[in-house]
Amino acid sequence: MADTDATGSSAAGRFLPSGGGPLCDALLDSRQRWRDLVHLAADIAFEIDACGRFTFLSPDTVLGWPAGTLLGQAAELVLAAERPAEIFNPFRPIATCRRRRAWVRRADGTLACLAFSIAPMLDESGRVAGARGVASDVTEQDGKEQATAAALRRGALLDHILWEMRREVLAPQMMRAVLESLMQAMGAEGVAVLDLKGEASDLNQPDLLVLHQAGGGTAAVKDAAAEMLARAGAAPVSATGPDGRMLMAMLAATRFDGRTGFILWRTPGSRPWDADDHQLAASAGGVVRVLLEHVAAQSEMSRQAQTDPLTGLLNRRAFLDELARRVERLDYEGLPGTLMFADLDCFKALNDALGHEVGDAALLITAALLREIVRPTDLIARLGGDEFALWLDGADHLAAAERAEQIRWAIPERLGPISAGSGIQPTVSIGIAARDSNESVQELMRRADAAMYAVKRGGRNHWRVAHRRPPGDGPAAAREGGRSP
Repeated sequence: MADTDATGSSAAGRFLPSGGGPLCDALLDSRQRWRDLVHLAADIAFEIDACGRFTFLSPDTVLGWPAGTLLGQAAELVLAAERPAEIFNPFRPIATCRRRRAWVRRADGTLACLAFSIAPMLDESGRVAGARGVASDVTEQDGKEQATAAALRRGALLDHILWEMRREVLAPQMMRAVLESLMQAMGAEGVAVLDLKGEASDLNQPDLLVLHQAGGGTAAVKDAAAEMLARAGAAPVSATGPDGRMLMAMLAATRFDGRTGFILWRTPGSRPWDADDHQLAASAGGVVRVLLEHVAAQSEMSRQAQTDPLTGLLNRRAFLDELARRVERLDYEGLPGTLMFADLDCFKALNDALGHEVGDAALLITAALLREIVRPTDLIARLGGDEFALWLDGADHLAAAERAEQIRWAIPERLGPISAGSGIQPTVSIGIAARDSNESVQELMRRADAAMYAVKRGGRNHWRVAHRRPPGDGPAAAREGGRSP
């Protein structure tokens, strides 16, 4: 043991009487028992003088340092300067303390966390003349405790997020609750879920879509967020934005989109994101990812519930629901609108002669043609079988008649190749009804449907406009389009 004082004399010798004998043996045995108890209870025992220098150290090697090289040196030299805000100074005690932690430097430069128990030594006047103490290496324990504390914080955050989620029913509201909870738990100014379009290498002109957000400042961080997400992986990355905001971003890739992620930001001058924040964000990222998939699944189910599975056009129910909303808006704005019913001629004969695959192809070709002819803002639906409906926003019967004539000429041309050799020439019959003010949707549909069947009875392959009959008048006036060329 290196029990030596500052002058190099044996620390044990200072307690030995010069004559030896039984008293000397008893003192040696007592001191050995004391040393054994200290070593069993702690990793290090030490004494320091009034100037804070080591005057006693045990065992021979302390944290990799030979004890002899530290004796007479200022004890504060072994304190870890990297953690000044986290430590107290165990070598300047003003009162007895137990199990206080401080970080010190080992001989190889690595850091160790020691739990100190220290008592100051007082001189005859009551002034501090030094201190003695023991310390135990709790580096591994401290790391485990920090990991446990971080896990508990992550667990508490996830519990809170999931609790807020359960209070909502619809996926978008769930996402808002999650983002608000995450923002508060992380001390963030705002958080946003973003969809980064295009390739990850295209950093100059990132195309970024904000899917969900909470808090403020999204516009100020979008450019930096796009660049961070373009380079990010599954682990969070941090950066300081051009305006001083503290940014943290990570991908939350779903099965449907590999470039979706989220970003959190703190106000300028806030503390930077640390490793613990990164772990919390990574844990929350799993919830965000699940919710994004849930939102996508709900959107897909809604789309499927509203669309015809073959053509992708609106189905009857979705068309009628949207038509009612459009009509209500047009009444408010005082604008016109026109409904068209289009029915393929000879469709059953085509199906029977060439099979359902050719019939399906005819429906798909017709749907594509209708999309080409009408505007994106208009409505197109497959009502069932070979019957289609179109709603033209803001158009009168004259504009609708122009569209009908285009369709009438294009259908034989488009469907001719698939019916070639069968002797069947598919055509289309179209009924048109321009809505009058205060006319119900049901009455409007009845007029368009009646006009279409009048065309069917009249020889097919043309269009007919049904004008609303004033109360007390005779049959409704009608205008018809030409026959096949």
